[in-house]
Amino acid sequence: MAELAGLEDPKARAVNEKHGDDHGVNLSKLRALAKRLKTQQDLARGLWETDDTAARLLALLICRPKAFERDELDAMLREARTPKVHDWLVNYVVKKNPHAEELRAAWSADENPVVASAGWALTTERVEKKPEGLNLSALLDIIEAEMKDAPDRLQWAMNHCLAQIGIDHAEHRTRAMDIGERLQVLRDYPTSPGCTSPFAPDWITEIVRRRQAR
Repeated sequence: MAELAGLEDPKARAVNEKHGDDHGVNLSKLRALAKRLKTQQDLARGLWETDDTAARLLALLICRPKAFERDELDAMLREARTPKVHDWLVNYVVKKNPHAEELRAAWSADENPVVASAGWALTTERVEKKPEGLNLSALLDIIEAEMKDAPDRLQWAMNHCLAQIGIDHAEHRTRAMDIGERLQVLRDYPTSPGCTSPFAPDWITEIVRRRQAR
């Protein structure tokens, strides 16, 4: 904790706080510290318990993802106060855990929109890597009915799933594009030059174009 405090950078904190993350540690320096520490599950648990954002991010880098029980991960997600902790927990830990599919199903139906967004992030992973057994038409039905009025983080996750279905599954591409056009979600999202817009029809079109150009 003392070493993390020594890495505190006011400029980094100012940038992070704009995105809802209450820490001031440069992530490259955090990753370098994690590389030095290597995997230490007990230390990771201790760092998580501090409730400090930088400490929790470090914990997620040095933990053993497969060592967590289902209920432990559920509790951790509900305790993840900041977007970066939430995203790293889902992407670096839950996706590699044997309980990921069970949690995906439970979280997707959760009344808490931030928890539900984690379920949709796991669903997007399955759409891309293991779509067998998923009802893609039913997922599009839910997105069509609920995405427009969903809270920000849940809306973002559902939109990513919509785009992924359109990108990876040609038989659903036209419908995915139509839903995106009709709902206009993230249509005017500011996008840096050279970056792909998160507006689903543009996102789908661009990634499919790149794949076909290979």
